[in-house]
Amino acid sequence: MENLFKRSILAHHACQLRLALCLIAGLFLAFALADYSVLGSSGAFAALLAIRLVTVAACLLVALAVWRRPAVTHMILPVNLVCLLCLSVMLLTILLRPLHEGIHVASLVVASMALYLFLPNRLPWMLAGNAYLIVGFLTVSLADPSLPPVLVMTSLLLLMFVNLLGWMTITRIKRLKREQFSLLLEERSANRRLKEEIREREELETQLRHMACTDGLTGISNRRHFFELAEQELRRARRDGTPLAVCMVDVDLFKQLNDRHGHAIGDLVLSTVAGCCQSVLRESDVLGRYGGEEFVIALPLADLGTAAAIAERLRNKVSALKLPMLGNETSLTVTVGISRIEAGESRLDAALLRADKALYEGKARGRNCVVVAPRPLPDNHASSRGIDWASCLITMPDADAATDAVGTLAAPLAAEPPPGRF
Repeated sequence: MENLFKRSILAHHACQLRLALCLIAGLFLAFALADYSVLGSSGAFAALLAIRLVTVAACLLVALAVWRRPAVTHMILPVNLVCLLCLSVMLLTILLRPLHEGIHVASLVVASMALYLFLPNRLPWMLAGNAYLIVGFLTVSLADPSLPPVLVMTSLLLLMFVNLLGWMTITRIKRLKREQFSLLLEERSANRRLKEEIREREELETQLRHMACTDGLTGISNRRHFFELAEQELRRARRDGTPLAVCMVDVDLFKQLNDRHGHAIGDLVLSTVAGCCQSVLRESDVLGRYGGEEFVIALPLADLGTAAAIAERLRNKVSALKLPMLGNETSLTVTVGISRIEAGESRLDAALLRADKALYEGKARGRNCVVVAPRPLPDNHASSRGIDWASCLITMPDADAATDAVGTLAAPLAAEPPPGRF
């Protein structure tokens, strides 16, 4: 955690250290002018100037190194050497430049505070630098008997107070920064968990939406979703004045097949028939599972002839299937009933009922066929004598009938469709 904290705050510390080193270099150059005003062009001034220039060069070199490589900020040797050099020059100034003692004490206090302010994240070295400053001041005080003992004691107490205050302040700031960093990490972790939860919820919502719209066995639209899509196509057909046909598809003798081969084979047959439906339909067509072994199809932009051709292709494809698990003695066929939406109809129910009756008729004729339901007669005519289903149903038992049987009327049959499915 500490290493992560240091990496996160490295750029800020590097910028802070560069600014501090440049400021220290500027101050040392400025104090060279004060040295000249006190010492003139003496040898002491030359020595102080040389020392100050070396210190300024060292500060600028470390600042340049930090600018090029911010990791230098947390290295022990470069920054500590510069701090040691600066403190040593300040101690030498007390010996080489005679001035009022209060000025030297003030400069030492400022230097002690600067160690805490400008050395980022280095509390042990801050304490070591201040200890060196105190020991050096004591050494200089013993070497220069002109400094009053009271001033030396006062200066030491002041430096110790500054160190205590600085140590407490830096310790508190370090703790607060690390607590803030810890809270930031917790917040980021909470955000990641929240994003992950949101993603999982979105995936779950997508799965639920898929489950609500899709038949789990065949992978096509379930009954509810089919009617939603078909109603959209119905509204579009009424708005644009285009035809819309519907087909009812039923797997022949499915109950016997299910009883003979088992429900697993029955489920496989339903999935296979659904795949056949998808393979022969257009992209705009809507396929759904109506219930049990029945499928329903909505064919936009398709009249009865087009719908019959598509249904015949489906019937032929299913009839040509060879499923090894069924054996050669069991053939797989479908019966298809077709109807279309009439001009005055605003719902699918009537057209589906006609397609369902056509499917009944196909079952009665022997299955494995396509039956097109008749268009309904006007209300007044139908009320007088009913719809003649027997003369209007069209049956296509093979592929050749798909092109010309739409306009051919079948032989008269019973007036009503049989009451039950086969």
